[in-house]
Amino acid sequence: MKAAILLVNMKALGLLSGGLDSILAIELIQNQGIDVVVINFTSPFWNSDKNMNWIKEITKKLKVNLINVELKENYLKIIRKPKYGYGKNMNPCIDCKILMLKKAKKIAKKMGVSFIFTGEVLGERPKSQNKKALEIIEKEAGLKGKILRPLSAKLLPETEAEKNGWVNREKLLDIIGRKREKQMKLAKKLGLEKYPNPSGGCLLTYKEFANKVKDLFKHKKKVSIKDINLLKLGRHFRFGKNKIIVGRNENENKQLLKMKLPEDYFFEVVGYGSPISILQGPKTKEAIKKTASITTRYSDAKDKVKVKYYKKKIEKSLVVRPLSSKEIEKLRI
Repeated sequence: MKAAILLVNMKALGLLSGGLDSILAIELIQNQGIDVVVINFTSPFWNSDKNMNWIKEITKKLKVNLINVELKENYLKIIRKPKYGYGKNMNPCIDCKILMLKKAKKIAKKMGVSFIFTGEVLGERPKSQNKKALEIIEKEAGLKGKILRPLSAKLLPETEAEKNGWVNREKLLDIIGRKREKQMKLAKKLGLEKYPNPSGGCLLTYKEFANKVKDLFKHKKKVSIKDINLLKLGRHFRFGKNKIIVGRNENENKQLLKMKLPEDYFFEVVGYGSPISILQGPKTKEAIKKTASITTRYSDAKDKVKVKYYKKKIEKSLVVRPLSSKEIEKLRI
């Protein structure tokens, strides 16, 4: 390896998920005297107030500047039809990482940083962190040989940063696989006591949520971020061309009323503890009756009861029986 030729005020751009691996990668680069700026990507599939609070906390502790980038509607096109397919459920991990690195590349160019690095560990994720996948990601992002992965660098080809002596390869690691013993030992050595437990984090990796996304894409050509956020609320049912969403608690009831579209009908059972239900799609007599029966099923009513439904400021009602458990399961997404 060439002798280290550190540039004055050298900067590196790191991808920070908030997990232990990405935190350790930042520490390894900082320990080589390199100024680090981090970028955190957010989306409706892995955003949470808890995670964002942790990101702010850890970046403050690491003394790094944070750039937040939100993945919006264009990202949904990738999820609908990913070039490199899905993982276990609806998670297009390879295409997702390509998109993030393309955006990181543009930011790095504007900021004049020397190189980009990630917290990826070889073999930790079978779909997106094997050698072939890492090569595809680099090539598609236009960053072949330029992405440094400090935790597994010694098991991977030398990158531009190592060849140029910007980082000392000998001070990088050779971690492989899904076990975290080495990461945990390093965290202890570095005095890092608090960090999140490992988890997928992305809702697209969960079967139940993935099924809702599949159903949405199947029945709606143009999907918005608002549509995705609605998938996180309530129980979801499909009745032909209709989508029915039933609140599970008072908080969800309030959110459904806030997020419903002007053309949506909403339902509630009169005089009983009742969920709010939203009816989307054609407002046929059959769809209205079915939504009313489902709403009754999840209310405190035990028998035939009056259900009110509303279109903007117009109020109507009908009397229905609760839908049976067997019928409910046939319609559940």
